[in-house]
Amino acid sequence: MGAKTTKRPALEPLGVTCNTTNCQAGLHCFNKTLKETPPTERGRCISCGAQLVDWDRVHIRNLADVAHTFEALKFEFWRHRFWHVEIDQRAINYARRKGRIRLSRAVERRLRTSIGPAQPFHDGWQTPREGSGNPIFYGQHATASCCRGCVEKWHGIPTGRELTTGEIQYLHDLVMLYFADRMAFLGEEGEKVPPIRRGSEPVRRGTSVLGADRQHKLTAGN
Repeated sequence: MGAKTTKRPALEPLGVTCNTTNCQAGLHCFNKTLKETPPTERGRCISCGAQLVDWDRVHIRNLADVAHTFEALKFEFWRHRFWHVEIDQRAINYARRKGRIRLSRAVERRLRTSIGPAQPFHDGWQTPREGSGNPIFYGQHATASCCRGCVEKWHGIPTGRELTTGEIQYLHDLVMLYFADRMAFLGEEGEKVPPIRRGSEPVRRGTSVLGADRQHKLTAGN
């Protein structure tokens, strides 16, 4: 007789993409501000047509107004998800080992290589989603610094040219502020963190201290 094999259960798709909406819960997906999009349609929700973001204001890229920028980002389902989804433990451990100082350097390197060039490699797909083991990817999706299309839409920086040092610094600061919210426990210096053993996953997760009311709406709307 042949060896008995165990059939693995089919994996259910995650279902949520950058085009997902739940408008009744206040979670949308906004049209990209592309040249071919009629001016009256730019920045509207692709499902309900709502125009909720003051694009001129967020495109100023003013860190003194970052609270408004973050609230605007959270109107989009995909961004909101990364402000509230559990950060996987390997990603948290990565951040703890580095500490804020070294994590800051890693963010700058990641932004410079993944979205800094005029034509980034595999643009639109270069930033893995949750469960990646790297907290920087969470921060990029949450702050719309994951690909040049999102950078253009949310931050008003055109595609087709290299990002300037100032633009990279701005996006870097957004990601670091995301970490300040989601992983407030991080110290300046790194710490020793034991590796995760195969088959085990510690319970501790990164959670947001903001937006609990909108997280409730999201749960209730599904």
